[in-house]
Amino acid sequence: MPSRYIDIAAEGGSFTAYLSGPPAGAAPGLVVIQEIFGVNPFLREVAEHYATLGFRTLVPDLFWRQEPGVEITDRSEAEWQQAFALYQGFDEAKGVDDLIATVAALRARDDCSGKVGCVGFCLGGKLAYLMAARSDIDAAVGYYGVGIEGALDEAATIAKPLMLHIAEEDQFCPKEAQQQISDGLGGHDHVTLHSYPGRDHAFARTGGEHYDGGAATLAGDRTLDFLKANLA
Repeated sequence: MPSRYIDIAAEGGSFTAYLSGPPAGAAPGLVVIQEIFGVNPFLREVAEHYATLGFRTLVPDLFWRQEPGVEITDRSEAEWQQAFALYQGFDEAKGVDDLIATVAALRARDDCSGKVGCVGFCLGGKLAYLMAARSDIDAAVGYYGVGIEGALDEAATIAKPLMLHIAEEDQFCPKEAQQQISDGLGGHDHVTLHSYPGRDHAFARTGGEHYDGGAATLAGDRTLDFLKANLA
């Protein structure tokens, strides 16, 4: 199936989402949740990669309420400032609502099997955690989520499998925050934590400053096995 953008209805309007997937047949759904850079080439690459692995993927534009169509490559100081400004102005609760709408749109498709998971990066890593806590998503994966330690009071509502990838040298999730996450979630029946020694934030973003092929491959293999086990 050729990749394309579709529209999804939401409270207050509608937003676009990048759709990809196998050419035919019903496939498990996967929502790919953005970093602070919008639906950029990296996110589309992730979606298309999972499409080749048999998932029906959707990447929603979560910054649409501020600026629709944001696509930042994070290569200049001006783009970094734009990204951080969007992040600071982001309404997290409405973002989760938009993700819930995205899940519903996927489940309603004839070419989706009905099971839907999510995988998110950075901002999306925390949103994946919140989706596990606030929605009926079937499985959630978060890469180096920022701010999860401030929402650990929501862990009690997690009833479906959640996997978190933690970079031990993450400049945006310091050691104290990592310890809080470990203490708060380490014994949770539905949560799996993986730590990556020596790795910094965004170690899985291809072309990024802190990209590490070994850690990215290991996390990717763990994620794929997790998704296959829980979305079959």
